[in-house]
Amino acid sequence: MPNAATARPADASRPQPALKLRFLSHGTLDSADLDRSRAFYEEFLGLEVIRTSPVSLMIRLGGDNTIAVVRNPKKSTEMPMLNHNGLDVATQEEVDEAYRVVMEQKDKWQISQITKPSLQHGTYSFFFRDLDCNWWEILTNPHGGYSWLFEKGDLEGKGHMDKGFARPGVKTQ
Repeated sequence: MPNAATARPADASRPQPALKLRFLSHGTLDSADLDRSRAFYEEFLGLEVIRTSPVSLMIRLGGDNTIAVVRNPKKSTEMPMLNHNGLDVATQEEVDEAYRVVMEQKDKWQISQITKPSLQHGTYSFFFRDLDCNWWEILTNPHGGYSWLFEKGDLEGKGHMDKGFARPGVKTQ
């Protein structure tokens, strides 16, 4: 299991970037129906939502990073599961409760392909696909999301993919 002695600090010998950027501000999702998606984001996920134009929304939760949601009625491909969006809770019990709610309301919100909660990639989580075929993961994470990993720096071996990786909020068997 990696520790401070085997991890490279995040800022050690870091090359100077070609671009002088200051903030990773947003990502983008497709939506076939912005009104239906907005209801899902607000009423089910509890996200903050604003309409930014006739063809777009902006969503966020708990910070300054946002996701633009753009109307694309001709969307022909599904988002791959690996390109999912993470929604953090503090404990495994909260993940289990979220799973219960997702299962209870899946038909109302057209949620599909729901995985069971499990220990995976260093966290306790489950995934589901929304009405626009976008993937979401509900997972245990401390306040600030994955930012705590930057304090560890580069990890060796399996890193956070190791089932025994010590992680805040996760009880291992």
